[in-house]
Amino acid sequence: MIGVSGIRGRVGFGLSPEVFARYAAAFGAWALATGKGTAVVLGRDSRVSGPLFHQVARAALESVGADVIDLGVTTTPTLQMAVEHHRAAGGLGITASHNPIEWNALKFIGADGLFLSAADGIAMRALIADIPYATWDKLGVTRFDGDAVTRHLEAVLALPMINVEAIRARKFRVAYDACRGAGGIIIPRLLELLGCTVEAIELEADGRFPRPPEPIPENLGPLCDLVKRSGAEIGFATDPDVDRLALVDETGRAIGEDYTLALAARVVLRHKVGPVVTNLSTSLVVDDQAAEAGVTVHRAPVGEVNVATAMRAAGAVIGGEGNGGVILPELHLGRDAPLGVALLLQMLVDARQPLSAVVAKYPRYAIIKDKLDRPAVPLDAVYAALRAAFPDAAADTQDGLRLGWPDRWVHVRPSGTEPIVRVIAEAPTLDAARALVERGRELLAKFAR
Repeated sequence: MIGVSGIRGRVGFGLSPEVFARYAAAFGAWALATGKGTAVVLGRDSRVSGPLFHQVARAALESVGADVIDLGVTTTPTLQMAVEHHRAAGGLGITASHNPIEWNALKFIGADGLFLSAADGIAMRALIADIPYATWDKLGVTRFDGDAVTRHLEAVLALPMINVEAIRARKFRVAYDACRGAGGIIIPRLLELLGCTVEAIELEADGRFPRPPEPIPENLGPLCDLVKRSGAEIGFATDPDVDRLALVDETGRAIGEDYTLALAARVVLRHKVGPVVTNLSTSLVVDDQAAEAGVTVHRAPVGEVNVATAMRAAGAVIGGEGNGGVILPELHLGRDAPLGVALLLQMLVDARQPLSAVVAKYPRYAIIKDKLDRPAVPLDAVYAALRAAFPDAAADTQDGLRLGWPDRWVHVRPSGTEPIVRVIAEAPTLDAARALVERGRELLAKFAR
């Protein structure tokens, strides 16, 4: 599958070493052709197939003359920051993010630390048919960077809105579930630097996920149990490449990944006033937080690069996505779970209340995230039928179709990471949200038939 941020597939079923090599080589050649340097930063998450594809990608990059700066097992935000630190021509991340264990992927990062735009992605893929391999005397070489995680943590702790001493003084008890992803190499270190007592599970970064790796409430049962068992004040869960952060409150309740951005924005907006940017599928709880601070929310298509570029255009002070991704321009324009951890602990310091009490102050919404097999017919007909069914809704066609009302919305769009259509709806009650999703399901089923 070819998406906004790269390519991904199931290992042995379409995604082979040969495919990986061609895309990695094409990216290396494209990065060198931009004239922004001769180096490409390389890193991977903990997936079982990661070591194999890591070797393939490194050789492919060297084969087109790119010098490789190898981070080994790392997080996607760490990789993005390393591209900027080394002033590299780009970065290549080997990670399928939240996808199941049989998947792997390449994420393409430009010299600015952002995922490639659609136009740059097209230009890069155009090289696949005729890759300009280097001659023997112009092959690239590899060097290793073992300090990237340390630099990442230092940058987070140096942020002006993070009062490290105040957080340390609270001596938080924190529960954490790494799901055997790359988070085990960075989140416990951050929590210890912030003076927390850490109760953690699944820290081994071996990629053998003990549960579905997407950090959504239905997958966080073990973390909820750990919070209750350990008396933790907050629980954190990350996806395998550590750009998404989910929360569990002190009662052991998973509160939904949409709250991560809203609560992080609460901290940032106390220090700096400005627009907030998020995607079309993010909860209205972010709008409520922005309204409380007297700022506007801008909506962008789903996909980190879309949100990041919209943030840059709007001069946003914070942004992200409702999947638990937090982006702070002062750090870098990428989703960053370690950043989210620090901001959430700061939020608890500022609030002087338990997480459950803070969340209880927000208007309550029910959100349903459904996914269906993608029909063979174009989705335009489905969109037209939805608009006809809800003529009173405000329509946004930046990314599929989002129909919105003051207190509810429904978003139908093709996934960029799976061969499915996502139908997401939010409303004040579960029944109202379910009715919006069911209408979308009916129309998709009708056109599929």
